[in-house]
Amino acid sequence: MKMVIRGAGMLAVAMSLVLVGCGGGGGSAGTPSLGGSSGSSGSSGSSGSSGSSGSSGSSGSASADPAGPSASFAQQCAANNTLAAANLRTSTLDTEKKWLRAYFDEAYLWRDEVPRVDPSGAGYSGSDVYASMDNYFEALKTPNLTDSGQLRDRFSFTYETAKWNALVESAVEAGYGIEWKLTNATPPRQIRIAYVEPGSPADLAGLMRGDALVSADGTSSDVADKAGVDALNAALFPSTLAAAHSFVFTRADGSTVTKSLTSANVTKTPVPLTRVVTTPAGKRAGYLLFNDHIAPSEAQLISAVQGFQDQAVTELVLDLRYNGGGYLYIASELATMIAGTARTSNQAFESLRFNSKRTSENETTPFYTSSCIRINGNCTSSQPLPTLNLSRVYVLAQSGTCSASEAVVNGLRGVGVDVVLIGGKTCGKPYGFTAKDNCGISYFPIEFVGVNAQGFGDYSDGFEPSTTGTAGTRFVKGCTVSDDTGHALGDPAESMLASALGYIDGGSCPVLPSTSAATAKAQSAAMGEGAAALVLKRHPGRSNAIRLLR
Repeated sequence: MKMVIRGAGMLAVAMSLVLVGCGGGGGSAGTPSLGGSSGSSGSSGSSGSSGSSGSSGSSGSASADPAGPSASFAQQCAANNTLAAANLRTSTLDTEKKWLRAYFDEAYLWRDEVPRVDPSGAGYSGSDVYASMDNYFEALKTPNLTDSGQLRDRFSFTYETAKWNALVESAVEAGYGIEWKLTNATPPRQIRIAYVEPGSPADLAGLMRGDALVSADGTSSDVADKAGVDALNAALFPSTLAAAHSFVFTRADGSTVTKSLTSANVTKTPVPLTRVVTTPAGKRAGYLLFNDHIAPSEAQLISAVQGFQDQAVTELVLDLRYNGGGYLYIASELATMIAGTARTSNQAFESLRFNSKRTSENETTPFYTSSCIRINGNCTSSQPLPTLNLSRVYVLAQSGTCSASEAVVNGLRGVGVDVVLIGGKTCGKPYGFTAKDNCGISYFPIEFVGVNAQGFGDYSDGFEPSTTGTAGTRFVKGCTVSDDTGHALGDPAESMLASALGYIDGGSCPVLPSTSAATAKAQSAAMGEGAAALVLKRHPGRSNAIRLLR
């Protein structure tokens, strides 16, 4: 099997995973503008998982340019690399860097934009092998920008292989079970709980959606200096199990809540809520909250759609506001279940285009019509998918909607489904990669761009709701609405859902009750000038798209 990841993915035994991230298009072959190699240096990178452990790759120092095919240096690990299997620790850090530089030249979408980096630099040569390799990886990424001025490659990353596998296959992640909402990176940050995972430490402590963070371990949520921001990050995003931290929250009723939370393995529930809701005019619509394109979500999605089918639902609100991506095959299955097989038959859900050295690998993900039910890396049950046969779908989305989730929007638009986007601009991630493990580290350089059946994939600046939308662009018909943490998800009064239900009735963005004066005042407060910025962290396995060829 071969797996492609859109957003974040994982590396499984006996599988090649491809992740989809963000960026631009691949350049032509020929003389690289920065540091790539114009000639062939071996295979496309799939050979990077094997190779001689005693080849010439272990001799000599690393070069700024590729020193040969990645297979020549694969799995020849530094003696002090504790992430690698003991029997592979037979070489040097230089050899690991040679492998990475060669793999970038073979696999990276923008291989002709790779800077020439001296691998012997101090930042790439420390005693911490993972830190050195991660720094070198970051330095090799293209420095070019998108049309809006963002870095083209904001999404390539590295991860310890063992930790990576834990989430994407088993849905287990260390933490409290909280999805945080950050309104501003600098004060006033307005950090709130957006979602609490059922059965998690946060749920058992009685924390709720909408609780506003006052402080963590005594550090104010509006702390301005870097040391304070580092303390907030340590408390909000524990990297290990059994990490204890104290929090103070305020609630909508003005009360203060103080809780101590200890990080634990949290099993994600990717489809935590499905229900049939009623519009103001009395129409019935299905509501589906979908948070992660991870393996356990498939059966839950099938069950949800089967339930809607049994209830003859003819309108669907798909809530992807917190869905950062995952397996691309699940995105394809979901799109088929929404649009039906007549509309999607013989159509491409997403076509992948690789770099100039890998055009022969360009391939298409179809609209899958049967289930997979993946267990231990294998499809175990192939059954026809239930379908709703809808010509229109309402998608709730915002900046946390990435990769595989965006692929659902793009794939449906590609076959003529009327997508109405409610919320805000998505993250902009039409690209992906193959997870590649070398010496206990999984590397995820962007490898391909994905386009829909109409050939569109240029949304690296995100899909954005607009009054009318424009076909073949990133602008989608819909309404700009804020995430309303004052109401529960699935509550018809919650602003994003209420807007979708109103749109179902009237065919345009409804006028909702105005925001409370207190909220309006808080939202209009000046941003903290010169303060250190806080960036919400998310496991990359929840921020990409993974494609499984079956």
